[in-house]
Amino acid sequence: MVSKHEVVDFKNELNLLQKNNLYRELIPVETLGSIVKINGKNIIHLCSNDYLGLSCNKQVIRTISNSLKNGISQCSSRLVSGNNHVLEELEYDLAKHKRREKALVYPTGYMANLGVISNLVGNEDLIVSDELNHASIIDACKMSGANVRVFKHNNIEDLEYKLSGSHYKRKLVVTEGVFSMDGDCAQLKELGKISHENNALFVVDDAHGDFLYGMHFRGTAEHFRAEKYVDVIISSMSKALGCFGGYVVGNGDLVEYLINKSRQFIYTSALPSIFASASITALKFCIKGSLQKKLWNNVSKFRKGLFNIGFNVSSSSHIIPIIIGDEKKALTLSKTLLKEGVFVQAIRYPTVPKGSARIRVSITSSLEKHIDDALDAFNRSAQKLSLI
Repeated sequence: MVSKHEVVDFKNELNLLQKNNLYRELIPVETLGSIVKINGKNIIHLCSNDYLGLSCNKQVIRTISNSLKNGISQCSSRLVSGNNHVLEELEYDLAKHKRREKALVYPTGYMANLGVISNLVGNEDLIVSDELNHASIIDACKMSGANVRVFKHNNIEDLEYKLSGSHYKRKLVVTEGVFSMDGDCAQLKELGKISHENNALFVVDDAHGDFLYGMHFRGTAEHFRAEKYVDVIISSMSKALGCFGGYVVGNGDLVEYLINKSRQFIYTSALPSIFASASITALKFCIKGSLQKKLWNNVSKFRKGLFNIGFNVSSSSHIIPIIIGDEKKALTLSKTLLKEGVFVQAIRYPTVPKGSARIRVSITSSLEKHIDDALDAFNRSAQKLSLI
């Protein structure tokens, strides 16, 4: 007997994505670091968020290797199978580094945003979110059930307008510290002042600024002297730390509240202790500052090189978007660069608005020997495509 069950046909939707130059595919990559191997060829890697190159640090790798002797994972929630002392040590180190009372580790940065934001407010409350915030923040806002208002990117006046006159039980303002696709920084002091004047919690996702900015590398809040205005900092261990996982820091009551209320913490397996051990080791390298110096030297050299080639570069951070606009042209440039020996992705809708497709360059501290070759590849590719 033939089943009458109708299987959803995704072919038409996939064809539409391809037609609109929005189709995505996985590119097999071998090895990690500033040079990767694609189809047997050594390629300069400009896609990584491993900003300080710590994912390939020998001591960090040795730490993971030694930790494996105790097993891979708890394979359960920390509230069920017990609280691993390595996770507690990492949380202590993160809180101390940030000068906050407590930290709480989540399995990923995405889950940290979901787990924190969606549990701090509810259907009687208000969230005001920057229009360029990361997808995880957008999803967290929707999941919370709160009334969500979006303010114009980094616009102090619009934030004040969206907050004023609102009579909600609780209000929350959320922004990124360094915006992941534009590479610019939030005006944290000004945004924080407006938030506090309107009795709103100020939450910053500093995944791309953490361990890079500030005199003590505490992130963008320290860099912009806005730490007293930031109530909650959410971040990641998979960027500058070169490891894996996400975390939140704040006061002790906040963390205890999340342990008891955050479903994304309660109902998922704990971050494997091998990654926590790696982060503890990586953090020791972060606070020395030598890797950050290499990073910013590389950023300066690459940005000047792009400008000299003829590209319009506005970002001053380690994330450098080259705005192309047209999705097909951005894809073509990405593929041409790969042939020229550089792996860098075309970022398109829905990650960025339609018509603002771009090549997103991530500079790391380990690219020092490859900057000139990468710039030569950009120059050749841009000339081939008549972009300059």
